[in-house]
Amino acid sequence: MKSKAKKSKAAARGVANLEEATAWLARQGIEEIECMAADLAGVARGKIMPVRKFLGAPQMNLPLAVFYQTITGDFPEDMGPVSAVQSDTDIFLNPDFATLAVVPWAQDPTAQVIHDAFHPDGRPVEESPRQVLRRVLALYRERGWQPVVAPEMEFYLVDKNTDPDYPLKPPIGRSGRPETGRQGYSISAVNEFDALFEDMYEYSEAQGLEIDTLIHESGVAQMEINLRHGDPLELADQVFMFKRTIREVALEHNIYATFMAKPMAAEPGSAMHIHQSIIDTATGENLFSDPKTGEATPAFYAFIAGQQKYLPAIMAILAPYVNSYRRIAKGSGAPVNTQWGYDNRTCGLRVPPSDAANRRVENRIPSSDANPYLAIAASLAAGYLGLSGALSPSAPVDIDASALGVQLPRSLSESLRLFTEARPLVEILGGTFVQAYDRVKQTEYEIFMQTISPWEREFLLLNV
Repeated sequence: MKSKAKKSKAAARGVANLEEATAWLARQGIEEIECMAADLAGVARGKIMPVRKFLGAPQMNLPLAVFYQTITGDFPEDMGPVSAVQSDTDIFLNPDFATLAVVPWAQDPTAQVIHDAFHPDGRPVEESPRQVLRRVLALYRERGWQPVVAPEMEFYLVDKNTDPDYPLKPPIGRSGRPETGRQGYSISAVNEFDALFEDMYEYSEAQGLEIDTLIHESGVAQMEINLRHGDPLELADQVFMFKRTIREVALEHNIYATFMAKPMAAEPGSAMHIHQSIIDTATGENLFSDPKTGEATPAFYAFIAGQQKYLPAIMAILAPYVNSYRRIAKGSGAPVNTQWGYDNRTCGLRVPPSDAANRRVENRIPSSDANPYLAIAASLAAGYLGLSGALSPSAPVDIDASALGVQLPRSLSESLRLFTEARPLVEILGGTFVQAYDRVKQTEYEIFMQTISPWEREFLLLNV
């Protein structure tokens, strides 16, 4: 059953304030509203309430512990920055009305709005991913700079998998057959799921999500969506909303969409590439290009150098799960280095072909399972440290950079150690956040280590 919101072809996302929201909700005939915030994993946490109740008191309360919950639903025994009592106290979440949009897959007319988290005394909640990104953007704003980003998200369509002990399989398309072989950039392979993607576009348009392109990637039923460039916070919101959207659309078509970094052993991993440039707010010019000559500026090279230096330390955010490191492996097709080069996709940092106005740096390291708020914040933080320190990069690479060896941590535990020891990053992202993130990820890792894999049973059970 299609939602009423979809049939009404609702207006795109965002209003200015509560007064405009009241009128917008009335025009759309909205009955319920989903009040949500992204936790450390990027999962939507919050409350669903009748519109009347929301308009009477748009601020909602949640326990601080929502930002300490692991992907398995557990909590660290030692929460580090806060005690067990503090973690269970209420924080206040205020709606950002610029994110107000319909929920086009809902059965009844429903809206959604993303919230920002604050303590009772008005301080931002440092553990909130959206506040972490706001904190980094404030540093750029103080320098008179405005970052611009464009995320590219890869994901797989897979057959429904209700037993996690069984490997994933590609879904059946309109031909009645699953995809076989590599179909990179194939139009007909995308058309196998025409009905699904038509709904995806319609749902995205209803929410004001600006999809630029859709392509088939190299994996079996692996797709990529590119979003139009813009403000980092707005784009992080769009990625957060798009992930919900494509999962819901896929379920309507009786399959799954997954953003796991490496869902199938024999297939390529999925990335979330982040294109980045910086605008001088006083002139409106790209900080990476000289306005007179069009040549690359010292700021361009310093930004690259910052990313090179701190990529290993932010891997805990860019590759946040044990599964993420199955994608970052030599011979996997994903970059495993901190090198940079011009239109060189084997490098962790690629400079795409462009004119001077659009000169940018593509960070190819983040996996698709990364929290978009945190991945964008961490990548921009690394670039900021390069800019503020006037760092110099290595020479660009024009060979296969994978031949230079693995230059990134290969495990979550190693990444977390580098992350917590990188003092300049800790200061930028916030000590409380870094401690909280470390505790949550360490807990996830320990829970994973309690699981015995099929590989261990196959090769160790009778041979050792």
